[in-house]
Amino acid sequence: MNAVVNTSYSTELVVLSYVISVIGAFVALYSAGRLRPDSRNRRAYFFSIAGAGVAFGGIGVWSMHFIAMLAMRMDVGLGYSIWETLISLIAAIAISSLAFHIVALKPDSPPRLLTAGAMLGMGAVMMHYLGMYGMRFGGHFQWDLNRVGISVAIALIAATVALWLAFHVQHLGSRIMAAFVMAIAVCAMHYTGMSAAEFICTTENRRAIPSGSDIVSVLDLPLMVITLAVGMSMALLLDLAVVSFQDQTQARNLRKELATSKAL
Repeated sequence: MNAVVNTSYSTELVVLSYVISVIGAFVALYSAGRLRPDSRNRRAYFFSIAGAGVAFGGIGVWSMHFIAMLAMRMDVGLGYSIWETLISLIAAIAISSLAFHIVALKPDSPPRLLTAGAMLGMGAVMMHYLGMYGMRFGGHFQWDLNRVGISVAIALIAATVALWLAFHVQHLGSRIMAAFVMAIAVCAMHYTGMSAAEFICTTENRRAIPSGSDIVSVLDLPLMVITLAVGMSMALLLDLAVVSFQDQTQARNLRKELATSKAL
């Protein structure tokens, strides 16, 4: 017998999901603000691109998504396919990095901004719905397509605005405010998308947690999310350290060149 699954949310985890999204958005803004294609410093450019992609796609969207999923309380057993979960992470980072790269080549080009914004927005949408597709429970989804469409529109608009902010907001205070705005948009996309899904249970033993070698139990999901989030954070710290070192080295070399030219 089919039955609608009751859902509710943990306020604390909803707030945490927003805070995580703010952190990811701020680091993405910081990294993207340093993106200046330069043949003399390709390594620094690569690390900044990767940092922006990991921050926005990996932390701001992916980590936020799964913390928000942990915030959702359901009266059914729940698991997650490890493959869809990891693919959604890789896709979010790769698409975000490519979008930032496209705009970085020519930040003042509206066509590039719109193209990259659409790419970044659809990347966030794909991450969200692929993550939901990876959910395993004794039933299926019923979708409100109007709300799905609204979530896609929010993602496209938010991503385009995010890219514009990333390359046109320079002051620290402005970046912090922009990060809060970006995080609101990301969370709005997620929770609108979640409201579009109605969970229908079709099994008698609704509390049974799906099992399998490729399934992560909802009980183990926090450890997986925390492990990957910490790993991505460490990668970002490495990125910032390497880029900072490269900037200092380039500045010293420039000063030496200026001193040499004056001496001559």
